[in-house]
Amino acid sequence: MRIGELARRTGCKTDTVRYYEKEGLLADPARSDGNYRLYDASHLSRLTFIRNCRALEMNLDEIRALLALKDGAAGDCGEVNVLLDSHIAEITERIERLQDLAAQLASLRQCCTGTTPVEECGIMRELEERCTRCERYGRAEKGKGMGERDRRGKMPPAAGRG
Repeated sequence: MRIGELARRTGCKTDTVRYYEKEGLLADPARSDGNYRLYDASHLSRLTFIRNCRALEMNLDEIRALLALKDGAAGDCGEVNVLLDSHIAEITERIERLQDLAAQLASLRQCCTGTTPVEECGIMRELEERCTRCERYGRAEKGKGMGERDRRGKMPPAAGRG
């Protein structure tokens, strides 16, 4: 099958297929006489695996490690469990940070009744100053704010990326 068919069957874009090839996650396909990429069932299976991992917000390093295990670098699934446990811990930590952020936003929302002119809005005043309701200031100064790089120097994966 050609790249468009592979992309359609896995629900991704052709650029994404090329990107995974460039990253070494997907093997280079054979080429037709006209130099078109020709994919087979193994590419479809592997790309489906990669897409499922991305849907679980695994980063490329995690996927690369799982693929190495899948390709026979380990005798049992113990390393798979370790990797998944680590990913679960990262997701749990992210959820806790997001819950903290939601609570801070809810607290900030209490600063405004919605009936005052914008120049008197309590939310706007809080945001202009060092927001006493925003615990993130302390975390950001310590390098632990939302959007910061993780311990491996990677940005967290964005939801919905392919």
